[in-house]
Amino acid sequence: MTGEIVTEMVLWGQRTPPGSDGVELVAQVDDAGSPGDPRRTVRGIGVPTLTAHRPSRPNGAAAVVMVGGGYTALVVDKEGTDVARWLNSLGITGFVLKNRLPGEGHAKGRHVPLQDAQRALRLIRARSADWRLDPNRIGAVGLSSGGHMAAMLGTHWARSVYDPADHIDAASARPDFLVLGYGPYSGNARDGLINAGQPPLEPAEKQALYDTYPIDRQVGADTPPAFLVATDDDRRVDALNSVRVYMAMRRAGVPCELHIFKDGGHGFAIRETAGKPVSAWTGLCEAWLATLGIA
Repeated sequence: MTGEIVTEMVLWGQRTPPGSDGVELVAQVDDAGSPGDPRRTVRGIGVPTLTAHRPSRPNGAAAVVMVGGGYTALVVDKEGTDVARWLNSLGITGFVLKNRLPGEGHAKGRHVPLQDAQRALRLIRARSADWRLDPNRIGAVGLSSGGHMAAMLGTHWARSVYDPADHIDAASARPDFLVLGYGPYSGNARDGLINAGQPPLEPAEKQALYDTYPIDRQVGADTPPAFLVATDDDRRVDALNSVRVYMAMRRAGVPCELHIFKDGGHGFAIRETAGKPVSAWTGLCEAWLATLGIA
């Protein structure tokens, strides 16, 4: 699975991202090892970016890759670069999003991940001709909290969460497909759906984000088709999160495929599936993407 990093683009150009006026952040990288180490995380993101990974033989499809880290950091390599390279192996151009985090001082922090997610989709779609992409084959792939963010985009792509900045914001933010892995889609919302009685999450804006966007209660007929994967032994994010989203999509008439594996825990992504049945998830997803004409 190889790919070439084409460029890293500043998401909002020369403008200050919405709600970030006066916010001064210095990126903090936890170098648990070296770049590429699965434990490496980034936080303190004041300037969100998209990094394009273009395959040697692009097929015209693309996806924004949304990274996990509990909305307090980004696991940029394991759930970002690795995923983009897997997409590259299918001919899909992957754009890894380095988004702002809700608890780092931004106004309306609960909305900043959705702001950045909408902007990323719009940027790719608005510039699709430059990258020789089909504007009708652009999706979102997310794992863990990145899965929540991708699902949030899929259910709230038309929600007005920022004032248009330029012509890019005239493009639709609707993803054409969703690939969602082990996300806390509603389990962290304080409505008693799954983790009843759990204490509020910190920071407060992180809890406010989950309370505002409990995905399984917000699926509609215009939600894109989705592929969901989870494990039964995930002790951090109950697989019921994925089951509830699947059931909501069935009720809404949205095509959806769900796979729950017995073993795999949380955060298996791609590189941590070796020797486990859950390693089959990428092949199953490839077959599903092929039915949509994406891979």
